[in-house]
Amino acid sequence: MALLAHLGMSGQLLLRELDAAGDRHVRIRLWIEHPEHGELRIDFADQRLFGSLALDRLAAAPDGIGEVPVQALHIARDPLDPAFDDAAFVAALRRRGSGVKSLLLDQSLVSGVGNIYADEALWRARLHPETAGSVVGARKAAELLRLLRDVFAQALAEGGTSFDEQYVNVNGQAGYFAHQLHSYGRTGLPCDRCGTLIVRERFMNRSSHYCPKCQRLAKAQSAAAK
Repeated sequence: MALLAHLGMSGQLLLRELDAAGDRHVRIRLWIEHPEHGELRIDFADQRLFGSLALDRLAAAPDGIGEVPVQALHIARDPLDPAFDDAAFVAALRRRGSGVKSLLLDQSLVSGVGNIYADEALWRARLHPETAGSVVGARKAAELLRLLRDVFAQALAEGGTSFDEQYVNVNGQAGYFAHQLHSYGRTGLPCDRCGTLIVRERFMNRSSHYCPKCQRLAKAQSAAAK
């Protein structure tokens, strides 16, 4: 059996001392025994009530490496997972005609990529969000994966991207990666690479941010879109 946590939009798993004050949005409280630090408390806080904790049985992973909760069998591996198959990712991305940003957010292809990190990886790779996966060369797709990992590594080193008090680590500390963003949330500001103003477009009830000069859409695709 496994304990499966889904944070939803506002869920938080907070590591606390036993006598620490509790957040008013705590829904579930767990106690653990740590080999070095002794007994600690885990608070599951969720302001909007979209998150969940569930006990689930384990099953063989689709790629045959290890086991995962049954509810997560449809979710691909995180790109930082040692068992992530780079060649399979590149091949799958290049078989699809959807825009490359949509593909990065498709959890059946790769997991762990949110709107912010998709925009940042695409800026680094100089790819327009609507570039079809099928027109991305194998070398460029591999480069995109490498740059995505670079974004993840930098964001993890800086504690993630915190825009308000809900986006903190297990110790309640805010992350500082927002100061390193090159595209996301920088509408109307000059591109750090070429100086062209970053634009924002609606994308699946969210937004895409990109540089119209560094991340041009191929002419054939642009004409087809019109």
